[in-house]
Amino acid sequence: MSDVPRDRFRAPIVVALLLTLVLSAGALGLAGTAHATYPSVPTPVTPVTGSITGPAVLAYNGAEFYTINGSGGPAVSPTGEMIGNISYYASLSAANLTGVTISPGTGIITNTTPAHTTLTVSNVSETITIRVMISSVYLDQNQSINLTYAVLVVQPYHLTVSLRAGPTSTVLSFQISFYLDGQFAGLYTVPTLTPGQVYTVDWEYATPPFSSGWHTFTITMPTADKGLVTFPNGQYNYAYSFYITGPAPDYTIWIVLGVVAFVAVVFISLILVGGRRRNRGRP
Repeated sequence: MSDVPRDRFRAPIVVALLLTLVLSAGALGLAGTAHATYPSVPTPVTPVTGSITGPAVLAYNGAEFYTINGSGGPAVSPTGEMIGNISYYASLSAANLTGVTISPGTGIITNTTPAHTTLTVSNVSETITIRVMISSVYLDQNQSINLTYAVLVVQPYHLTVSLRAGPTSTVLSFQISFYLDGQFAGLYTVPTLTPGQVYTVDWEYATPPFSSGWHTFTITMPTADKGLVTFPNGQYNYAYSFYITGPAPDYTIWIVLGVVAFVAVVFISLILVGGRRRNRGRP
């Protein structure tokens, strides 16, 4: 036993120590790697969303505000905090964009304050499409969505009516209400009227084409001003009715059938004439 070399026992011990060191280094390395790859940018909890709100119908040469809102994406932390920027980029498309603008075309949206832009149109009847890209950005992360909103430009209806103030007192500025077929249609602000003054209201109303049949505009006076101001009929309410005729009849099918009948008659005539000529040529 004493003759066995000592190196024979030392070798396994050295190998075991080396394996222990390698495994320990690997474990430390893995722990370090896991710490190094921990995401420094929070993953968005919700996707980017947005909306456009505003009038769907505008009168000729009109201008109206539109509200653009957006939320979510990388700019919003998992706890709901705004940690980046949400922006909008607006553009227009239509058959004729002469005199049509949207301004401002870009802007910033926050959690509590949406952006506002103004659409100005010309005197051309058409449909204008507002196109908006909502972009949510934080550091090197960027998510966006595209929205569209259609606006119909029409020649407006004009409703004119006279108001007469009472003979004894000044009437401070007030608003009268307009209704179309029983549905609220808008307000008109009447300025201060002096005693006995006659004031003409010229109200403009933009709406899609009316359906055929009877329609009625009704104007009502505020309760506080009843007795101080009257309409031409001496009353505190005024109604105006009008009739819209139906669409013109479509004669297309009859025209097509007439053309088909005419072609058929010509074709039959040619066949008959050709047959007669062949019969005459026979002996």
